[in-house]
Amino acid sequence: MGYVSGAFGIRGWVNVVADTEFVDSLFDYDTWWIGQPGQWRAYALDEGQVQPKKLGAKLVGVDDRELAVALKGSLIAVPRSAMPEPAEGEYYWADLIGHAVVNTRGEALGVVAKLFETGANDVLVVQDGAKQRLLPFVKQVVLKVDMAAKSIEVDWGLDY
Repeated sequence: MGYVSGAFGIRGWVNVVADTEFVDSLFDYDTWWIGQPGQWRAYALDEGQVQPKKLGAKLVGVDDRELAVALKGSLIAVPRSAMPEPAEGEYYWADLIGHAVVNTRGEALGVVAKLFETGANDVLVVQDGAKQRLLPFVKQVVLKVDMAAKSIEVDWGLDY
């Protein structure tokens, strides 16, 4: 959902870079899980505010700058069960990780390793061994997402 980019002020506030569709949607969740995979800790959100390019957040128990600085670089997550179900044809990025990507000729391009946003469109990072492909996540390229089969059909050649 985002990460802590540093401290904000001297009273324990943290700067947050949100990786959400709407920058302030992290404030919809009362509890954030902060840390790294395998090392998460729950923090209750006390209050928050939108800054020009980031969020400012005050977490319960983080009461001084040193504690806030210690969280720098930590990831922010919320339980999947707390998130609303995506609308038809929409997907949470985390749900697409690991999906097999196959083109219209039945050729395997690899699996989704991650996604990122460019401003123009989202991009699938497809890993095939040592080879990595970047595919735009647009309807002209991504033809079908089958969540049950964990597969994505694309109009994309092996030599692109």
